[in-house]
Amino acid sequence: MIRWDRRGLVGVATIDRPEKRNALSADLCRQMHTVLEENPGLRAVVVTGAGDKAFCAGADLVVRTEDSSGGSGDSFNPPFEAMLDALVAYPAPVIAAVNGHAIGAGMQLAVACDLRVAAPNATFGIPAAKLGVFLSPENVARLAALVGLGPARDLLLTARSLDVDEAQAVGLVQRRADDALAAALELAEEVVTLAPMTVQGSKHALNLVAGDLEPATRAAMRALQEQAFRSDDLREGLAAFAEKRTPRFEGR
Repeated sequence: MIRWDRRGLVGVATIDRPEKRNALSADLCRQMHTVLEENPGLRAVVVTGAGDKAFCAGADLVVRTEDSSGGSGDSFNPPFEAMLDALVAYPAPVIAAVNGHAIGAGMQLAVACDLRVAAPNATFGIPAAKLGVFLSPENVARLAALVGLGPARDLLLTARSLDVDEAQAVGLVQRRADDALAAALELAEEVVTLAPMTVQGSKHALNLVAGDLEPATRAAMRALQEQAFRSDDLREGLAAFAEKRTPRFEGR
């Protein structure tokens, strides 16, 4: 579930699924989206995960494996992308309190937030190439805009993870603290004292500066994403993950 707590003008959304390392499901994505829609007047929102092991370990791969093998289409990606769009579009700053691993969809969630406060044990990675999945155009663009093309290539082409030192060096992490949630809440309270029209205007302006993808570019990337979802490599990658073995990709 998404546990929601309102503290004055600050909202706190907690992915409360520690037994699954706070892995996201389609339902959890819809819950997060609904919470944001129902609380439009806040001056800051903090997003975190329950426990001290993981911020979010990514998508629930059991369900994605069933979808890819059953031919039912991707039930996770549409609500996931809608949730990320809602975070980006939320008028006030959204702060990720990264209290552990942020992997795959979890890192994409952190990137969609405006600021990231990380604990010493935080790690960041997008192992899409180990599974055979492909990021959406929006997520590729957000990552490249945040950390630059070089670090984005390093993350996506090698599927490696960054520790908190490396993540801060490339601009992925803005603050570090032993207690990421407490520090994120402190930062949120600082934001609350600032002129809301200026802060919200700055967020909107920065989103505009990041720019929209050209329609042809977006379409080409969507085609790559769809091709990856239909591929044998995706089914092999998800099966290998479930069976805890090295995948044998054939490029088809």
